[in-house]
Amino acid sequence: MRGLGDGQNLVTEDVTVVEGDVATISCRVKNSDDSVIQLLNPNRQTIYFRDFRPLKDSRFQLVNFSNSELRVSLTNVSISDEGRYFCQLYTDPPQEIYTTITVLVPPRNLVIDIQKEIAVEGEEIELNCTAMASRPATTIRWFKGNKELTGKSEVEQWSDMYTVTSQLLLKVGREDDGVPVICLVDHPAVKDLQTQRYLEVMYKPQVRVSQNYPVQGLTREGEPLELTCAAFGKPQPTDMRWLRVDDEMPQHVVVSGSNLLISNLNKTDNGTYRCEASNAVGKSHADYMLFVYDTTATTEPAVHGFTQLPNSAEELDYGDLSDSRAGEEGSIRSVDHAVVGGVVAVVVFAMLCLLIILGRYFARHKGTYFTHEAKGADDAADADTAIINAEGGQNNSEEKKEYFI
Repeated sequence: MRGLGDGQNLVTEDVTVVEGDVATISCRVKNSDDSVIQLLNPNRQTIYFRDFRPLKDSRFQLVNFSNSELRVSLTNVSISDEGRYFCQLYTDPPQEIYTTITVLVPPRNLVIDIQKEIAVEGEEIELNCTAMASRPATTIRWFKGNKELTGKSEVEQWSDMYTVTSQLLLKVGREDDGVPVICLVDHPAVKDLQTQRYLEVMYKPQVRVSQNYPVQGLTREGEPLELTCAAFGKPQPTDMRWLRVDDEMPQHVVVSGSNLLISNLNKTDNGTYRCEASNAVGKSHADYMLFVYDTTATTEPAVHGFTQLPNSAEELDYGDLSDSRAGEEGSIRSVDHAVVGGVVAVVVFAMLCLLIILGRYFARHKGTYFTHEAKGADDAADADTAIINAEGGQNNSEEKKEYFI
């Protein structure tokens, strides 16, 4: 609300309107004394004097007239209508106040240009979004799917209008194929104005090997083995082949398209079998490590399973390694239990041996021990005589026994 000076009796408000919409101008008197109210345009031409319209512009229409208010509407507002409009009250002295009409212009066009219509994974592409002829200048925001990205904007002014261009540099991967890139504008004259382009990204094949038979079972001698290779890429792989790593493919192996069949397994078939697939972007492969067991085998060792071997660390797919890692972990647990059992058996055996040795030792040293005392020692005059009497009297001395266990 705007008024002029102390005791001002005339009030109005500024108006903001979108181009092409309707602007309403209101001149109000707080304390009416039947004074004349009139409305003038920025060129000081009278639009309405009381309820009379001297200006020959039919876009101005009287909405309300009374002793306390003059309200006028302006339809189909354009940029040329922007400016100050004056409310006058014929009092003594006269009173005057102005209201400002601000015209907002939404972008007339919103376009995304992509540097390359079809990109290859790992490439950095340039996207440009342009919002033309807006007022004020618009703000452009970027989104890839639901994730907001940061672009770099430039603003150009033409007369009273602004054109904004935002540049986005985006490194694309296979996960971006088919994902929309959205250009959205923030502008007071429009809501939810956006445009989008879908990314098209070419990428190398993703290769997976699955075991059809035996189903999650051991590959034993004499039994069949059937493997299937699946490859997905953009464009779809057209070249797919099986080979045996570091050795020739056995003659009895039958390869039919994506399938590999060994009808009668034997231990000479042990090794790594690889499925390779390629397209216009590149080549990838997946490996299957075969270990043939005896017919009596019940536990699968760690060397059996699948592996996905990417061409770089960035392409490592942990899901492709899940089968082989699960087999390895189970085998490691089996090996740990076997080692613990072996150690316990060795300790028990050593203790038994020690007990046997100790038993035999004590049995050999159990018996009777004899000592002799010279009876003539008590009657001897000196020590030498006692010794001589003792030695001479050993045969006649009384035996005395002591037992040690």
